[in-house]
Amino acid sequence: MDFSESFRSSGPHPAFSPDGRFVATVVEYRLIIREVETLRVVQLYSCLDRIDSIEWSCNSAYVLCGLCSRGVIQVGRQESGGEVSWLWGTVPRPRKLAWRGLPMCVAIGCIHTAVRQDLLSWWACCVAWQWQIDTARHELELYVACCRSDMKDWVTVYDCGSGWGEAARFQLPTADAADIAWSPAGGVLAAWESCLGDKVRGAVWVLGGKEGLGVKCVSWSPAGELLAVGGYDGRLRLLNGATWTPLLEAAHPGRVAAPAGLVVYREPASAGATPTSGVRPAPGPRSSAATAAAAAAADPNARTHYAIDDLPAAVPGGKPALDAPGPPRLGVGRCVWSADGRYAASLEDCRPGSVWVWDAGAMELAALLMHLGPVTDLAWGPRGHTLAVATGSTRVYLWTPAGASIIHIPLAQFQAYGCSWNNSATTLLLRGPEAFCCAYLTA
Repeated sequence: MDFSESFRSSGPHPAFSPDGRFVATVVEYRLIIREVETLRVVQLYSCLDRIDSIEWSCNSAYVLCGLCSRGVIQVGRQESGGEVSWLWGTVPRPRKLAWRGLPMCVAIGCIHTAVRQDLLSWWACCVAWQWQIDTARHELELYVACCRSDMKDWVTVYDCGSGWGEAARFQLPTADAADIAWSPAGGVLAAWESCLGDKVRGAVWVLGGKEGLGVKCVSWSPAGELLAVGGYDGRLRLLNGATWTPLLEAAHPGRVAAPAGLVVYREPASAGATPTSGVRPAPGPRSSAATAAAAAAADPNARTHYAIDDLPAAVPGGKPALDAPGPPRLGVGRCVWSADGRYAASLEDCRPGSVWVWDAGAMELAALLMHLGPVTDLAWGPRGHTLAVATGSTRVYLWTPAGASIIHIPLAQFQAYGCSWNNSATTLLLRGPEAFCCAYLTA
């Protein structure tokens, strides 16, 4: 794997264009578009103020810049020809900006009354008490908005191909909906409760019959055949997309012993350790191994490697702080599918350093990756089954069904907190707090 030099970046995360040829980055109020292969600057735009969000159009020709604090959106072209700008003085503090697709159209959500302007088919949908906008890009060209009105949750579906007319409006059977998500095929809409309930609902089906700790994350498989539901109870449930019955209900325990084919990869605490067959020190309230692990995790420059543990294997973790502000740090906070839907990787917040890789074909745990530091991001390659993991250190972790490896980033003081792939799976972008670099896969 070859690495580029690092480049400054601030604000929203760098984003690959859909065709994988360019990467858009932000430095305060400037939008910079670079070629992926050489990272040569091809376009440089100066916006009116600090950029809060960016998003590529589906044809990779435009980049949408949201200046949410000023109620302004600006659009930069990837090709030469200048910049097109629209000033939205009547749409203060938009919450979300999203491309609808072709023809060029943008949905904008904020907290004021609806506004419509037909300039180049732009649409601003501003619904009172709205907390989620989800854009469906499928053959029916539908757009859905979820809002709360008269103490009830409502979903409104708009037909994008007929002048944005209202196609349907119905009430959700939820007490306090938290989010919505279209299936990849666009035929099913999933809505789920806030953290006080554990139901996932659709138009004609209900999942989960009893009240519990609530749904924390929901993710459709790429083909829409499976729906992954992560709960605050620390369990991951894979549901059949046709019958809505649970096919797998798996916990994230502190000790794993099955299945027999499970491979457990552990990042050793000592930088000078050699691969081991699973010999672990006896647990204790504060053993020397735990102290060494904490010291190694505190040093992001330490050189480490994976060791394979024997089964049963202990998974490090802790109890969440009950007095911490915000939502509790427990439960399955993220689940990401591979490009073909064969594997799903999940993160459980009580065990922040571990990545659980599930085989959706065998409906069992395929691999467990345990790291010294908490996992900050993970991303599947768009081709094959390569999973990249970042932990805020000078290392990037790669897993495939054939094995796992740790790659050290040869850049001084560069710590990777995020990662993303281009569409050809040849370039991995690594994000730091104020910089980014690209890693190029070599044969």
